[in-house]
Amino acid sequence: MSGNPVIKLSGASIFQKEMLVLSDLSISVDAGEFLYLIGKTGSGKSSLLKTLYADLPLQNGEAEVAGVSLKNIKRKDIPMLRRKLGIIFQDFQLLPDRTVYDNLAFVLKVTGWKDKIQITSRIEEVLAKVDLKTKGHKMPHQLSGGEQQRVAIGRALLNEPDIIFADEPTGNLDPETSLGIMRLLSGISKNKTAVVMATHNYALIEQFPFRVLKCESGKLFEVE
Repeated sequence: MSGNPVIKLSGASIFQKEMLVLSDLSISVDAGEFLYLIGKTGSGKSSLLKTLYADLPLQNGEAEVAGVSLKNIKRKDIPMLRRKLGIIFQDFQLLPDRTVYDNLAFVLKVTGWKDKIQITSRIEEVLAKVDLKTKGHKMPHQLSGGEQQRVAIGRALLNEPDIIFADEPTGNLDPETSLGIMRLLSGISKNKTAVVMATHNYALIEQFPFRVLKCESGKLFEVE
């Protein structure tokens, strides 16, 4: 590993609303590292991810993500943090009334891109990376589930993030499609982007063995 942490937690507690779900977390994730988060439904995986991308507030302890401290982060500073992150959801969360190209252009515009030529060039680059270069004109409903998830991964890559957070990214996909998504995500981590993936799919963990952290009984611990 590079020894260059992009996520550092020290004595952090994770809350879902008022409820403490994980306590006293101290972890470090390096640039380019691939990390699985496992644990039963309700064990705190999603709450941990949401805290790391500042969707839930950090209430106790210290946390730094992509060089930004989450302790008392102001709402106006969250977009700056998010520009350094890519977030992938189980249900894709594409805008249904826009083409693939327009879904990606929307993200670039809201993160400050203005030049149309640069926007088009970046979208073409990203669609090629996720094997969808001929699908930019399609609407999301015209794509398979696997293709929609590839668009979502492409969207997460647009601003060349330091970290990708993936919450059950293969949860709605068949085994073969899931393998393709995993190959894509593991390839991304080889390009110095850390990937933190919450999953229930133990077969994928066996096929793509990376570091595993488990949420259980309010704690987070490393699985050997």
